[in-house]
Amino acid sequence: MTDTIRDLAGRKALVTGSATGLGRSIAVMLATRGADVIINCTRSIKDAEETVTACNAVGAQTQLVTADVSTDEGCAKLADAAGQWGHLDILVNNAGITRHARDHADLDALSRADFLDTYAVNVAGPFLMMQACKPLLVKAFETTGRSSAVLNISSIAGVTGIGSSIAYAATKGALNTMTLSLARALAPAIRVNAVCPGFIGTRWFKDEMGADAYTKLEAGVAASVPLNVASGPDDIAASALFFLTDASRHVTGEMLLVDAGMHLGYAPLTAR
Repeated sequence: MTDTIRDLAGRKALVTGSATGLGRSIAVMLATRGADVIINCTRSIKDAEETVTACNAVGAQTQLVTADVSTDEGCAKLADAAGQWGHLDILVNNAGITRHARDHADLDALSRADFLDTYAVNVAGPFLMMQACKPLLVKAFETTGRSSAVLNISSIAGVTGIGSSIAYAATKGALNTMTLSLARALAPAIRVNAVCPGFIGTRWFKDEMGADAYTKLEAGVAASVPLNVASGPDDIAASALFFLTDASRHVTGEMLLVDAGMHLGYAPLTAR
């Protein structure tokens, strides 16, 4: 067995919403590649502590910061933590929420407050994090000559309009547009990209549906996408990591669908 590549040794990373799911997977993969990582949650402190333990186990220095990214105060608190390192090489805007209203024709299923709350976390949150962390990201570029990397975690919902609710899809569409705007505006000091996952087997679905219904959903997803798989957090994180390493040093303003082919819109043919 070969040793894990430590190509991110010495780099400093911040992953919002990294207590569980995709955020945890990205944080642990960054740590495994040598980065030190700030772990963030709003309320899930026990889960976040488990993420810290996993990152520490592979030799990373970590900080755990409880903060709400939908507020100026929360983002400033996270930036202050990163400021203890003097610079920030990597920012992953992963924190997100949804309001489940899967029947998009039922316009009464969502309120004005649902839209505003979802936008506050999913759209304003990444912008406020960029605003708070920009000086540290620029500092890393000035020190190393290497563009800092920002990754926004979007969704296939922002490309196709499908998803847990119209509000959620709308926020991810807005995040995609913001990715383009910031990639243009902040180059060359900062690269800004996004990944747009399809189905991810996380506790979002499990908590909403229950174990039996979730198992049926997972099987149904696998049967309906060309690659015949239901993706988990590690599957998406592996693709996300491309944007956070030097492998993507000439890439900015890109949005990568990581959905096992879901966007193609048809079931796979039986292999002959």
